[in-house]
Amino acid sequence: MISTLGPRKGTVVRRPGDRVFSGLSTGAGVLILAVLAGVAAFLTIEGIPGILASPDEVKSGQSFLPYVWPLVYGTLIAATVALILAVPVAVGVALFISHYAPRKLGQTLGYLVDLLAAVPSVVYGLWGIQFLAPNLVPFYQWLEKNLGFVPFFAGPASTTGRTIMTACIVLAVMILPIMTAICREIFLQTPRLHEEAALALGATRWEMARLAVFPYARSGIVSAAMLGLGRALGETLAVAMVLSVSAGTVTANLISSTNPSTIAANIALSFSEASGKSVNALIASGLVLFVITFLVNFAARAVVDRRKEFSGAN
Repeated sequence: MISTLGPRKGTVVRRPGDRVFSGLSTGAGVLILAVLAGVAAFLTIEGIPGILASPDEVKSGQSFLPYVWPLVYGTLIAATVALILAVPVAVGVALFISHYAPRKLGQTLGYLVDLLAAVPSVVYGLWGIQFLAPNLVPFYQWLEKNLGFVPFFAGPASTTGRTIMTACIVLAVMILPIMTAICREIFLQTPRLHEEAALALGATRWEMARLAVFPYARSGIVSAAMLGLGRALGETLAVAMVLSVSAGTVTANLISSTNPSTIAANIALSFSEASGKSVNALIASGLVLFVITFLVNFAARAVVDRRKEFSGAN
């Protein structure tokens, strides 16, 4: 007797296309983990000899910790100041595009912001060293004269404009497009009923954004900021072109000619002339940058997960 019963109730029939797609997705995830593990293993294996090298074996003439600490400081201070400059502008531009600008103007501005992300870093570096740095010299002199009591602006002001502050501004402009694009999409995903309810209760458009849009988009803004911070931490060419570096410098002064370097810029400028254990020391500094970036992204993921139900990115 031929059974006419179909699949049992509750069972899911997986088609060949579903199995192929599932396998490809799983393979892509495993590949990403394998690449990450491979990079970490390479940096660790090649970097350990540089960490353990004696001062007379490396070009810097220092042990690893005194050598890498100024670079870590320069990397963190440049990325942090760039983030402080870029976040308010990115949030403001994204809010204007999503909630204030007319539709056609908002679309045009959105396209222009997205195009900024495609500009190569060397172009930003040329803009920073040829245009921005010379034009910032009078501003730095004003800061020294009027705010010199603040350690960040103690001076003496650089006469070339090639300072860590100029590098921070260039970095802020570089990370602005991606942060703006993410914030814009998050703001557009705010439930329409939340916005209409706030307006119906008598809120102004700004109060509506503050009470309805920002709470919903908070974790998305954090994600955008951390993504921008990750790029700022690893940016190489633009910083190397703009910055006038003083080796081994740790200073809070942002406008003088005495500037700390960043890990990425130091690797780019020093790798071609390095040999022996000096190469291992540079790779070890790359391992430090890898760990810093990983910890920053791990912390950002934890912040986003805490408010997952309000996230426009989830």
